[in-house]
Amino acid sequence: MDVQNEINELRRKIRHHSRLYYVYDKPEISDYDFDMLMQRLEALHPELITPDSPTQRVGDVTLPQFEQVRHQVPLESLTDVFSYEELFAFGKRMDELIAEPHDYSVEPKIDGLSMSLEYENGVFVRGATRGDGQVGENVTENLRTVRSLPLHIENAPERLIVRGEVYMSKAVFEQLNAEREIKGEQLLANPRNAAAGSMRQLDPKVAASRKLDIICFNLQYTSGPAYKNHTETLDAMREMGFPVVSYSHFSNIQDCVKQIEWLGENRDALPYDMDGAVIKINSLSQREALGSTAKAPRWAVAFKYPPERKESKVLDVVVQVGRTGVLTPKVIVEPIRLAGTTVSAATLHNQDNIDRLDLRIGDTVVLQKAGEIIPEVLEVNKSKRPANSVPFKMPELCPECGAPVVRDEDGAALRCTNPECPAQLLRNLTHFTSREAMDIDGVGPALLEQLVNAGLVRKASDLYSLDVQTLAQLDRMGLKSAQNAVAAIDRSKQNDLSKLLCALGIRQIGTKAARVLAQRFGSMDALMNATVEELTAVDDIGEITAQFLQRWFADGQSRDLIESLKNAGVNMTSTEAPQDLRFAGKTFVLTGSLTRFTRDEAEALIADPGGKAAGSVSKKTSYVVAGEAAGSKLRKAQELGVPVLTEDEFLALLGGKAEDDPENGENGGQLGLFS
Repeated sequence: MDVQNEINELRRKIRHHSRLYYVYDKPEISDYDFDMLMQRLEALHPELITPDSPTQRVGDVTLPQFEQVRHQVPLESLTDVFSYEELFAFGKRMDELIAEPHDYSVEPKIDGLSMSLEYENGVFVRGATRGDGQVGENVTENLRTVRSLPLHIENAPERLIVRGEVYMSKAVFEQLNAEREIKGEQLLANPRNAAAGSMRQLDPKVAASRKLDIICFNLQYTSGPAYKNHTETLDAMREMGFPVVSYSHFSNIQDCVKQIEWLGENRDALPYDMDGAVIKINSLSQREALGSTAKAPRWAVAFKYPPERKESKVLDVVVQVGRTGVLTPKVIVEPIRLAGTTVSAATLHNQDNIDRLDLRIGDTVVLQKAGEIIPEVLEVNKSKRPANSVPFKMPELCPECGAPVVRDEDGAALRCTNPECPAQLLRNLTHFTSREAMDIDGVGPALLEQLVNAGLVRKASDLYSLDVQTLAQLDRMGLKSAQNAVAAIDRSKQNDLSKLLCALGIRQIGTKAARVLAQRFGSMDALMNATVEELTAVDDIGEITAQFLQRWFADGQSRDLIESLKNAGVNMTSTEAPQDLRFAGKTFVLTGSLTRFTRDEAEALIADPGGKAAGSVSKKTSYVVAGEAAGSKLRKAQELGVPVLTEDEFLALLGGKAEDDPENGENGGQLGLFS
């Protein structure tokens, strides 16, 4: 067999097994055998690689700011209904508007990020976010990392556009939040935000690491055969290899309601988060006759489930110590089923929140999941309060090491004063090895816990004295994993100073502050000897941050750690230089609910070109970026005459507005009628 034929055969096998695994959940071969097929394909002649090859799932090129894409078929939103009365009213309207018999499809409404997926001659060529329905962002390279999305379709029409929903599964989301909790990072609110943030990463490898999935729910356009019904298109898409949303169809709204109730009762069994059910007219010709309003199609509605609230009894309040020494109270309750999962605990944040709730052990509390994911205490049912209960107070000594705790001057947090507190060690090491810090691949929380328990690692610099033989003897390691871990540790020695500064876990020194400090001072020695005045002269470094830096460097243990890292060969200098200073001297204020990215992502986009994100509006503010439900900051900006940007205008300012896409689908074909 010649090389090209072998490549074609390997691609065919890999696509077949990927489809069985990701779409039908019926694998025929082991993960190892699949990996061997991929490894063989990767080894064959790089010059023969094509964009639809299975090896192109993860790109090596960091993307520039996303270009804008005009959708050939608009990605409309849906009208929400919140009661069965509103749903029956929708059914009555359909009966009045459609003279002939008509039926409905009912599908779960996946809570993710809507995408348009374009194929030419069976090859995936472009993917874009919904955006405003008319124009979205080109996220093709990130979509290639989604394993359940076919990059190549056999016997496909010349042109095909499919609409799908990118989501993060509940299992992946819980794993990601568990890792963030160990690192002492703020937990993600829900899978939808996590998926959206992952899909907008400029580095496709970061998107790939988030293990996103996709489910397709509409055929937007095809140059191939015409279809009569929506459910026909779903079946056809499944045959093409797309993961397709489950559906049912009924001849009346009453039966639709029964299915909606069933979906609500069984949604915990689904791998994805859902926030409702979608009810649609099935006939495509009837949809076309009904048309759309300025905002949404007339032939579909989304039924939204109300947030579930339940009562439970408080059994205890436990206090955990995080990576930075912050003491966080958590309420332990009698286990209950809430929004699809068993809940036995909820965060209380701090003493101020406990005082606001007047929460006591033995109380009955009302629980709800914030964003349908993170349990929170809404209120205390004081009518069920037991006699002789007493208010809960946070401890004055660290529950892990017994050291005194102090309250932050700038907030409500209580913090352990012992830098060697054992509760902080594992979280500090996990942060040190994380992607945003030293990026030591293969050295995660499970391995670090073994190293700490075995007494092999007592501080970060101990990582650099580990050898293959020692690691290979640990549980679930083996020779190859040990070799990879030691190699990753060794590679991290060459990281820029900014990565090390972030890894040290100094208060208020994250990736952004670490980068500007490394660029300004150039070496660890220069930074350690800098005065408060020199530190505060750096953009984004205020007096409090400067004091944290000086206090950390003045500590003898910190200096010992730096010296140990130097002796291990860890780089202490920076070669980074600012590449884009378009926003130098400009201050942005973010307000309202941002839908295109998280607050941290928006601040990073501002910082990369040299800008500054501030918390309050003044005459010196350059721009206010206003999301949904913007309040007092928006009003103040308008009063002061500060320019106000929408999210789309903010993105245009960041990257320049792309010209409209020339493809308009002028050569006929069938338009799907869904958004």
